[in-house]
Amino acid sequence: MGRIRVLVVDDHRIFAEALAAALAAEPDVEVGAAGSAAAAERALERAAVEGRAFDVVLIDADLGSEAAVPPGPRGPARAGPEPLDPARRRPAPAVPPPRRPAVPPTGPGVRPDPQRSEHVRAEQVRTDQLRPVAPPPDGITLLGRVRRSHPGLRAIVLATADDPHRAARALHAGATGWVAKESSLARLLAVVRGVLRDETHLPPALLTGVIRELTTARRDRTESERLVDTLTPREKQILRCMVAGLGRQAVAERLYLSPHTVRTHMQNVLGKLGVHSTLAAVAVARRAGVSPAEPAAPPSVASTS
Repeated sequence: MGRIRVLVVDDHRIFAEALAAALAAEPDVEVGAAGSAAAAERALERAAVEGRAFDVVLIDADLGSEAAVPPGPRGPARAGPEPLDPARRRPAPAVPPPRRPAVPPTGPGVRPDPQRSEHVRAEQVRTDQLRPVAPPPDGITLLGRVRRSHPGLRAIVLATADDPHRAARALHAGATGWVAKESSLARLLAVVRGVLRDETHLPPALLTGVIRELTTARRDRTESERLVDTLTPREKQILRCMVAGLGRQAVAERLYLSPHTVRTHMQNVLGKLGVHSTLAAVAVARRAGVSPAEPAAPPSVASTS
């Protein structure tokens, strides 16, 4: 075996740099480090283009989890609540309902009020600060992406705790190893060399829980497959269109049917799958491995001479 190229992906910079330095001390290991999902994908693409593709990627299971919680508008959170004195405890004052803002007069000859405009902008800023922020993808989501784009890459998850559900999810996404961050460097190196021999490495304490998780997932998939098999060929076509996110009119145009006929087929699909919404039907279809309908081919243009 030649030199092993390893990419460490962890948003805790001290940990990532320390681990990279420890691995680089091995004579047959070359190491790179990335602090985010985007940086990791760029590093993998660049290495592949340069002909120096990475062999193994080590991904933090909790990658980006701290970035998912934005700081509050009033500064950093306090270390903890102060103890309450029972003698000084008072009932919370009633909060009056919010007042609806008055609609400013509009029309010709009405000049805008600059103070009111500033007040509206301030209220908008406060509203924006209260809107939920979509969390970035975690390490296991990134793992699935890089395994799809780089099929020859081996992926190992670095975790702070043994979680059978997440470990099963990681295996399903394409991981071949799960290593606790508290493990020794010798253990990590053994797993890195093992996955390059097409071995799968899990801590013994996780095996029973992971097998249970995978068995449950397999049972759910089998039941979903049984339900999908009750559909007629036309209903399966309809279901694939639903998985692709097509609405009733789009399905009708795709399959050359009337919207009323499509509606009837969709109702039959929901009934046979035992669900009450399109979203639930799509969930059953995905568990059964139903692929979405292919995009419609663009119409051909006949050439004139």
